[in-house]
Amino acid sequence: MISVVSTAESAPRGTGTPEPSLYRRIRRLFTRDLLVSLALGQVLSLLICAIGLSSKFLAEDFHANTPVFQSFLNYILLFLVYTTTLAVRQGEGNLLAILKQRWWKYMILGLVDIEANYLVLKAYQYTTLSSVQLLDCFAIPVVLLLSWFFLLVRYKAVHFVGAGLCLLGIGCMVGADVLLGRQQGLGEQKLFGDLLVLGGATLYGISNVCEEFIVKNLSRVEFLGMMGLFGSFFSGIQLAIMEHKELLKVPWDWQIGLLYVGFSAFMFGLYSFMPVVMKRTSAASVNLSLLTADLYSLFCGLFLFHYKFSGLYLLSFFIIILGLVLYSSSSTYVAQDPRVYKQFRNSRPAGDPSPLSPGILEPSVTYTSLSPESGDELPVRVA
Repeated sequence: MISVVSTAESAPRGTGTPEPSLYRRIRRLFTRDLLVSLALGQVLSLLICAIGLSSKFLAEDFHANTPVFQSFLNYILLFLVYTTTLAVRQGEGNLLAILKQRWWKYMILGLVDIEANYLVLKAYQYTTLSSVQLLDCFAIPVVLLLSWFFLLVRYKAVHFVGAGLCLLGIGCMVGADVLLGRQQGLGEQKLFGDLLVLGGATLYGISNVCEEFIVKNLSRVEFLGMMGLFGSFFSGIQLAIMEHKELLKVPWDWQIGLLYVGFSAFMFGLYSFMPVVMKRTSAASVNLSLLTADLYSLFCGLFLFHYKFSGLYLLSFFIIILGLVLYSSSSTYVAQDPRVYKQFRNSRPAGDPSPLSPGILEPSVTYTSLSPESGDELPVRVA
C-alpha cells in the first residue's frame, strides 16, 4: 500500500488552554533567529553606508568620478581571494571543472552585476538623490517576482505587509528630503537618470536571485570566485574603454589612495558577507534590510556634511524596522516540484478508485518551509 500525504487537516486543539500573555507573544515573535537575522542585515546596511560615504568623498572632495575603477578594485580582490581558492581545489569544485560545466552562465551573471553597479552610480549625474533612493527600491518587487516564478518561493500576507511598510518608510525619507530641499544631483535629463536607476535596480534584482540560488544549492566560494574572475575581466575592459581618461585626471595623493583602499575593503566585505546572510535568510529579506543604508548615510551626514535634521528620518527608520520584523516573523515556503504530484497519479495501483471519484480526496501539492517555525506546522493525516 502506497502512503501519501492526501490532505492537511487541523487536528482538534485543546480547549480550555489560556490565551498566551502579551509578553509571551512578543517573546515568541522576537526569537533568537529573528534578532540575529535582523542584526546581520543591518551589518550589510552599515557596509553600504561606508561605501557611499567613501564614494561621496572621492567624487565631491577630490573630483574622482571613477565608478568602474572602484568596482574593478573589488573584483580584483575577489579574484585574488576566491578565484585562487577555486583554482587549488580538487574534484568537482575545481575552477576548471566549474568553467567546463557552466562558464557561460557565470559570464552573463558577471555582466549583469557589473552593469547594475554602473547604471545606479551613473544615474546620480542626471537625476535627484531622492529619485535614486525611491526608484532603487524597484529591486524589491523584481526579487519577489523572480523568487516566486524561478525559486518557487511562496509568501504569506504578512510578507507583503512587511515589504509594504519598508517601502512606506522609504517614502517618508524621500518626503523629508524634498521638504528640506536636498535635491542633489539634479540634471537636465532627469527622465534618463530615472530610467538608469530602474535598469540598475532590475539588474540588481536578477543578480540577487541568482546569488541566492547559487549559495543555497552550490557554494558561496564558487559564486564569489566566478564573480571575481568574470567581474575583473569585463570591468577591466570597460575601464580601459570608458574611464582611462578620468583616471589620468585624478590628483593622486595619500588621502585619495586611502579612500580607494577603504572603498575597496568595504565593497569586498559586502560581497563576502552578503552570501552568508542570504543563505540564512533570502534575497528579498536582504534587499529589505538594505533600505536602512540610506538612513545611516543621512545620520552620518548630520555630522560630516551638516545636513538638516527632520523627525521624518526617525519615523522612516522605525517604519522600516517594523516592516523587517513583520517580514521576518514568518517563514516563506517553497512549492514542491510539480513532478511529485504527477508521479503520485502515475503510481496508483490498478483497480484503485479514480482520484476524481466521489468520496476520494484529491492529493494536494504541499509546501515546505525554508525555516520551520515551532507551532506553525499543522498535523497531517496519512492515508
